[in-house]
Amino acid sequence: MLFNSVDFGLFFPVVFVIYWLLANRELKSRNAFLLVVSYIFYGWWDWRFLALIAFSSLVDYAVGMALYQEKEKARRNVYLGLSIVCNIGLLGFFKYYNFFADSFVDAFSLFGKHIHVNTLRVILPVGISFYTFQTMSYSLDIYRNTLKPTKDLVAFLAFVSFFPQLVAGPIERASNLLPQFLEKRNFDEAKASEGFKLIIWGLFMKTAVADRLDLYVSAVYGNVDHHNGVTFMVATIFFAIQIYCDFAGYSLIAIGCAKTLGFELMTNFKRPYFAHSFKDFWSRWHISLSTWFKDYVYIPLGGSKTSRGRTYANLFTTFVLSGLWHGANWTFIIWGALHGLFQTVEKALQNARIIRVPRSFAILLVFALTCLAWILFRAATVQDAFSILNVIFLHPGHSLYTGDLGIFSFSLMAVLLLGLAEWAAEYRPDWTLLNHRSYAVRLVSTSFMILYMIGLGVFDGSQFIYFQF
Repeated sequence: MLFNSVDFGLFFPVVFVIYWLLANRELKSRNAFLLVVSYIFYGWWDWRFLALIAFSSLVDYAVGMALYQEKEKARRNVYLGLSIVCNIGLLGFFKYYNFFADSFVDAFSLFGKHIHVNTLRVILPVGISFYTFQTMSYSLDIYRNTLKPTKDLVAFLAFVSFFPQLVAGPIERASNLLPQFLEKRNFDEAKASEGFKLIIWGLFMKTAVADRLDLYVSAVYGNVDHHNGVTFMVATIFFAIQIYCDFAGYSLIAIGCAKTLGFELMTNFKRPYFAHSFKDFWSRWHISLSTWFKDYVYIPLGGSKTSRGRTYANLFTTFVLSGLWHGANWTFIIWGALHGLFQTVEKALQNARIIRVPRSFAILLVFALTCLAWILFRAATVQDAFSILNVIFLHPGHSLYTGDLGIFSFSLMAVLLLGLAEWAAEYRPDWTLLNHRSYAVRLVSTSFMILYMIGLGVFDGSQFIYFQF
C-alpha cells in the first residue's frame, strides 16, 4: 500500500477516525488497534511477509528481556549474537544470497575456474532492511545498558510495525518511539494540523517533483548508448533532486501521519544539498540511517578515538557497508566506497589544514561530487555507470536531449519551485509558506500546492525508490 495510492487515501482517514474514537479506551486497546492496522498495511503487499516481521520482533523482544535479566557477560554476548544472527540472517538470505552466489562464481571465473552455484527465486520483503535494523538497535541498546526493555508485548510489536515508518523509515530508536506507545496520547489540533501540512508537502515532493523528474531521468538512463555527456549531466542533476524528493517526501508523509496520531518521529532530512562538506551532507541526508551506522558500526570500530589511519579505515568501512545496505549490487557498494573516500579525503585535508574554500564554492563542490556518485547509484550496472562517466568526461557534446518538451519543461519548473522552497527554508525560515504567520498566506500556498499536484503531478502509482532497499 503506497502513500501515493488510492488505497492509502481510503485507508488512512478510516484509521485516523477510528483511532481517535478509541481515545477514551485503555492504552493497550489503542496500541492493539495500531498493531492490527499496521499488519494490514504491511500485509497489503504480501501476507507472507508478516511472518518475517513477527519473527524479527519476537526474537528481539525475548532477547531484550534476557539481556536485561542476565548479568554474566558471556551469556549476554550469546543473547546479543542471537539477535544479530537472526536479523542479519533474514536480511542476508532474502536480499544478498543471489548477489553473493553470483559474485562467488564470477570470482572463480577470473582464475579460469567455472563452478555452478544455485540461485534462488526469492522475493525481497518490502521494508526488511529498515525493521531489522530497528529491532536490532533495541537489543544493542539494552546490551549497552542505555535502555530498559518493555514487558508490554503489544506495545513492542506496534513499535516495530508502526505503519507510517515501517517500510522506508525513519529507522526509529526505541528510546525515542517506544515510550510514546506507553503513555496516553490526547488529540492535539495544532499537532494534527501540522501533520496534515507535512503530508501535503511530502505528496507534493513525490508526485509533483520526484515522479515528474523520473519521466526524463528514466528516458535518459534507460538508453545509455544514445545520449551525450551534457544530457547525462542534466539527467544526473535531475536524479539527485528526484531521489531527494522521493525519499524526503516519503519521510515527511510518514512523520506527518505519525504526528496526526499523536506520535513524534525523528527528522530524516535537513536540506542536504546545502551541505558545505560531506560530513555536513551526512548529517542532513537519511539521518536515521547515518546515525545508526555511526552508533552501531563506526564508533564500535573505534571511531575517531584512535590513530588517523585507523580513523580513515573506520570511515571508509562504514560507508562501504552503508552502500551494501542500500542494495545487492556492486553499483551501491562502489557508491558507498566513493562517499567513504570523499569523507576520508575531507578529514585528511582538515587535519592537515591545507585548504579552506568559500562556503558557496564548498556547497557547489559537495553537490557536484555527490551527483558524480549518484551516477553509480542510478545506473543499472557498473558497466553502464562507467560508460556514462566516459561520455560525460570525454564526449560531452553540445546538444541537450529534451525528449517531450512538455515533460522537460515541467521537470525544470518543478526543480525551480523546489529550489526556491528549499532556499527559503535554509536561509529565510520566516518565509516558509506553509507555516507563515499569516493565515491567508498559508491558505493560498496550501491551495496552490494541491492544485499544482492535481494539474501537474504524476499519479501513476510509482513506487518510492527506497522501497527496493
